[in-house]
Amino acid sequence: MVKRQRTVPACPPGSGPVRTCVGCRARARAGELLRVAVVDGNLVLDLRRRIHGRGAWIHPDPDCLGMAERRRAFPRALRVPGPLDVTAVAEGLARVLSAQVGPGPTRTEQEHRRQVDPS
Repeated sequence: MVKRQRTVPACPPGSGPVRTCVGCRARARAGELLRVAVVDGNLVLDLRRRIHGRGAWIHPDPDCLGMAERRRAFPRALRVPGPLDVTAVAEGLARVLSAQVGPGPTRTEQEHRRQVDPS
C-alpha cells in the first residue's frame, strides 16, 4: 500500500483575508478591522459582516474614522453618490471601544511603536 504524505495547507495557520483600512490605508487582517456598509442610504457598522453589498473596512480607532471622513473615503469605497453621514458609525465605534476588555493601544500608538528605531 502506498503511504501518502499529509497535505500542506496553502495558507499558514493564523493567516486570513487581508483588507485595507479606508482611513489610514494600512493593510491588516480582516479580523482586526470593522466592516462598514450602506443600508437604505445610511452608513452603518456591520459587526457581524453579513450585510449584503459592497463594504468598506476601518480600524476600530477614532483617528482612522476621522481620516476616512476627511478624505471622503466612504462614498468612494462604497460607490455611492454624495456624502454619507458618519455619526451612526462614530457612535457604534464608541460602543465597540467601550466594550473592549482593557484599554488596548490605538492605531496611532501601534504605528508609532512600529516606526521607533530600537537602537
